[in-house]
Amino acid sequence: MPAESGTARSLNKSAAKNAFSRQDRQLLDLHGVLVDGLAEMFGKHCEVVLHSLADPNRSVLKVANGGLSGCQVGAPIGEPALRLLPELERQGEAQWLTCFTQSRLGTPMKSSVQLLRDLQGEAIGLLCINLHLGAPFHELMADFLPRVAERAEVSPENFNNNVEELVTLTVERTIDAINADPDVANNAKNKQIVTTLYEKGIFDIKDAIAMVSNKLNISKHTVYLYIRQKKRDDEEPSPHQENP
Repeated sequence: MPAESGTARSLNKSAAKNAFSRQDRQLLDLHGVLVDGLAEMFGKHCEVVLHSLADPNRSVLKVANGGLSGCQVGAPIGEPALRLLPELERQGEAQWLTCFTQSRLGTPMKSSVQLLRDLQGEAIGLLCINLHLGAPFHELMADFLPRVAERAEVSPENFNNNVEELVTLTVERTIDAINADPDVANNAKNKQIVTTLYEKGIFDIKDAIAMVSNKLNISKHTVYLYIRQKKRDDEEPSPHQENP
């Protein structure tokens, strides 16, 4: 007989409780109030899911922004959460794990998973926070900045500084990542950096082109050229695409 996996042991241990007690359900309900709050905090591209381990086939108790991956109440527990369950149980008091995963639709996510325990220390559920990294950068940022109606209460200097810091951080990380990539030729790195930043939506933000040109020590005209080339490449039909 094959050895039982850590995931199977964790699920069987939860199932051995048979029906969860009223106290278990109350504890899970208390965590349910966090779902909407976390989704409001991190924005529409952040999916928050509360799982019960009582029945892995109908695990999802509550979900916010589930349309990002198609997750619905009553859905089974996902493979990434299942894979992390044994490691979470081994960690004891450290209840959080953060990692990079993929949604059911294959989009990249940064996920944090918290193991929920009953008063006896037994696992009864999971709280999963999934930030969808495939979203346009300007849309991700929009959820962390004041809405138009709120901007009058915010100092213009502080608002601009916050945007500049976020853009600068993204630009610097992109430059470091591409400069360290051996698959990108040295004479193509600047073009690849601009192309990647365009895909992230950086150039939708005011003064981003000037900032990028200064960081790369190239002219703004060169940045515009790379952007035009990227747009032209996006508009050209694939060689495998058949004409109608």
